[in-house]
This record gives sequence, structure tokens and C-alpha cells, in this order.
Amino acid sequence: MPLKIISGSSHKNFARKIFAHLGIAETKITSKIFSNENRFVTIDEAVRGDDMFVIQTQATPVDSHVMELLILIRTLRDASAERITVVMPYFPYARSDKKDQPRVCIAARLLADMIEKAGANRILTMELHSPQIQGFFSIPCDHLLAAPDIIKFLKQNWNLTNCVLVAGDSGAVKMIKPYADNLNLPTAVMDKRREGNDETVRIKGVIGEVRNKNVLLLDDETTSGGTLVENAEYLTKQAGALKVDACFIHPTFNDKGVEKLNNSPIQKFLFTDTIPLNGKPIRNYEIISVAKRFAEMIKRIHDNESVKSLNDV
Repeated sequence: MPLKIISGSSHKNFARKIFAHLGIAETKITSKIFSNENRFVTIDEAVRGDDMFVIQTQATPVDSHVMELLILIRTLRDASAERITVVMPYFPYARSDKKDQPRVCIAARLLADMIEKAGANRILTMELHSPQIQGFFSIPCDHLLAAPDIIKFLKQNWNLTNCVLVAGDSGAVKMIKPYADNLNLPTAVMDKRREGNDETVRIKGVIGEVRNKNVLLLDDETTSGGTLVENAEYLTKQAGALKVDACFIHPTFNDKGVEKLNNSPIQKFLFTDTIPLNGKPIRNYEIISVAKRFAEMIKRIHDNESVKSLNDV
């Protein structure tokens, strides 16, 4: 069955990179919003019997892009596409993955159910906030790691002399293991406590030696910037670090988060292109593209080849 790819409106630049890597043209669609805020979608080419991939990530407005994705999936199913794979570089609502308060919704599970119900046969994503979200799906869920691209970038472009990798909290400890192993760098971890949802972050200390070291903070994402900023201030003002840079995979930061990060002691930011910046004025940053590996993943899924090696460093 022919390979065809559709791009939703959330991250067109990322989709263009995938088209370029694969050397194929985008399957044309029409997607617009009426004055009553209802969305209208049509597939402008025949897709009967085709292997369809739909690229959509988190971008403002999030709920509108989620709805566009669901309509695209259902439209493809009704147009008799043979297989529909949803490509989500960042999975929205990923932080809502557990019931940690009374009377709250596990929204990540709800979104997984909605994607399946719309008609998707498979999903491809990167660095879920919690790996157990894969278990929310009863369809195959392929999970890419960002480590191979980030490690390659750091080896080729970064001065790692006198550097220590620091996990932003205990949850990031497991994530930094491949970085430490492949970069041959020491590690440390911040002792962080959070009071409520997106409330004040309290740093109690750092476990590991960072005094007179260049610190690279690692985390999967940041929204408000609170954790990164508190960590950086503690490391520079109390723990004796020489300088602090930050690397996170998904740039989920909001406007207030950008302002907080820009005013922080962090000197440089590294992140991937899983989410569009959309003009957010973050200072002194570099973007590591993961589009090529997504393109290779799409090719292997289409050709029914093994995908395991794509997460090898």
C-alpha cells in the first residue's frame, strides 16, 4: 500500500522536514475554522487503501489542534485508508497521567481513548512524561527517545570539560542514565519538593558534587520554568557551580515561563523541535531537530521493519 503523510496545522515546519527527509510530497488537505468556531476538514486526494501518517503535536490552541487531529483521523477512516498512524512528537495532556487528587480526570488516558475511537491504528510519539502512558493504548504505541540526537549534538558541538549532568528532580534520574553513560560524565540530582499543582518549588539540596563544575541540567520538559530556575539559582548561589546550562526535550514553556527563564542564571538553553516556538522570545537557545529520526521511523513502520535500533545511541 502506498505511503502518504498528512500534516495538521500545529507544526508545519516539522512536517516539512519529514517530507524532505523521505522525499515525498504532502497529501493535501483543507482545514479551516468557521465563524462559529467549528472546524471543517477535507482530504483533497484519494487515500483508499493507503498507509496514512498524520503529523500533529501540541501547539496553541491545544484543544483546537486535538480536535483537528480527531477529525482528520475519522475523515481518513471514512475515506477507506488502509492504516492510520498518528505521529505526535509531543503527546498533549501527558502530565495528566495519574489520579493524584480526588475527583480529577486522567486526561492522558482520555485522549488515548479518543484517538483510538476516532479510528487510529497506531501511534508514534517521543519522550512521554511518564512511560506508562504507552499502556493507555490498546493499539501499538512506538516511543522514540531523544537521547541519540541530543548526545550526538553534545559530542559534536558542546564543550563538556569539567561538566556534570544534573537531573532536575528524582523523576529525571532514570532519563539521564544514557547521557551519563555515553558522554562519560558524572551526575548529580536535585532534591526538589513541589507544593500543589504548578505551585512553589522548594529545593532542599543537591545530591552529588557540583562545586566549581559546569552544570548541564537535564529534564524532559518545562512549562512554567519554575523547577529549572529554582535549580539554577540553588546551584549557582548555594552549591558553588561555575555556570548552569539547561537541556530539555519538549519546549512546553508559556509566556510567563519564557520571562522567568530569560531572567534566570541559566546561560544557554537546548531543546528539540517537537513543539513549535511560535515566536516565543527565549534567549540564547539552540534547537536539536529530531525530524530525521521521525522520518526514519515512519519509513520503517511503513516497510514493516524493526524500529528498536532507532533508540540506540
